[in-house]
Amino acid sequence: MLIHVDLQKMIIFFRTFLFKSKAYSIKTMFQRLINFIMSKFTVNTHRHDPYKSFKFRVIWDGKVIAGISKVSGLNRITEVIDYREGGESSNLRNAPGATLFEPITLERGVTHDPSFEQWANLVFSMQGDAAVSLKNYRKDIIIQLLNLQGTVVMAFHVFRCWVSEYQPLSDLDALGNCLAMERLVLQHDGWERDQSVTEPQET
Repeated sequence: MLIHVDLQKMIIFFRTFLFKSKAYSIKTMFQRLINFIMSKFTVNTHRHDPYKSFKFRVIWDGKVIAGISKVSGLNRITEVIDYREGGESSNLRNAPGATLFEPITLERGVTHDPSFEQWANLVFSMQGDAAVSLKNYRKDIIIQLLNLQGTVVMAFHVFRCWVSEYQPLSDLDALGNCLAMERLVLQHDGWERDQSVTEPQET
């Protein structure tokens, strides 16, 4: 079995285990090296479990938006173009076509924080067309994933978002037992991971 070793991992390994070695046996050193190479975490090599999905933040206009309890997944789909040449065999070939970034849905319990409503009103307003904002209705947002200590472990920038759906109040049910929810659906021009956010040292 071929193992492709990340150079950064090898440097960290030799600094950690070789230069600070306590006369480990060859077998022990080899096993430690294999475990290190196969680790899913570069900094916290002791960690095995993936990050949890229930700790996160959403930021726009330079501030953390209060109360958001659910963010839909980030999905990118590249369409497939089928083609063939007339003189070839009957099977089709394919190539990548246009790429689509799916909308992002944000949900939170109803409060008196106006962030959702204010953004939605930049696209449509009952006060008339003059009340919308062609300059400000698109925003860049940041979605941050946190570890259990509340430290940012990953972040995604989502570009030129705008509100295509706004639900200020979810269904009401006199026999129900749940929170009243507010919801935004954001169209956008794509997202990318913030490579400056790296794995933090766990304590």
